[in-house]
Amino acid sequence: MSDFDEKAEEWDTPKSRKRAANIAEAIRSEVPLSNNMSAFEYGCGTGLLSFELRKELGPIMLADNSDGMLEVLEHKIRDASADDMKTVKLNLSSDPPPDQQFDLVYTMMTLHHIPDTRHILTQFYALLNSAGYLCVADLDEEDGSFHGHDVDDVHKGFDRAELADLAEEIGFTDISFSTAYKMEREINEEGETKLFPIFLMVARK
Repeated sequence: MSDFDEKAEEWDTPKSRKRAANIAEAIRSEVPLSNNMSAFEYGCGTGLLSFELRKELGPIMLADNSDGMLEVLEHKIRDASADDMKTVKLNLSSDPPPDQQFDLVYTMMTLHHIPDTRHILTQFYALLNSAGYLCVADLDEEDGSFHGHDVDDVHKGFDRAELADLAEEIGFTDISFSTAYKMEREINEEGETKLFPIFLMVARK
């Protein structure tokens, strides 16, 4: 069982809902959402972001590689009779991508968990229809205190200019950044907290 499997039942907290709501609002302000848009969320967890956006989108495919997260999400979809939302267990670092394309691909706090940033952005590019939108919400570059200095299997956030350059190399255009949210998090056993900015990168194919 993965760490995310274990956390799934308690994932939907007031703090996580607030973060998703703020990131959804940032997406709304940058992307002309429409019920005609097909969407794909990668690293969806329990679907907090997609539930914030679903009334403004068409069908949504939600992908994650955590069985626990997907189980909680599937219960939420059934309870909401959200027939426009479909789940898939997927790891784009090793699995083949879905055999379809989307008008919008988005991800929240997932990119820093993926070792090969170039590969995953290339996968996102291939999943988009022509002129489709990519929205990536993740951590600005930080000193490692977000996950703890003893955690070495994640990126310590991202430099916006470097990420923009990489996205442009892959083929994305109209790349822009905004600060979508500032997340307060405990950084030591003494209960000291720190604010971590979360950016929203928006780009087009």
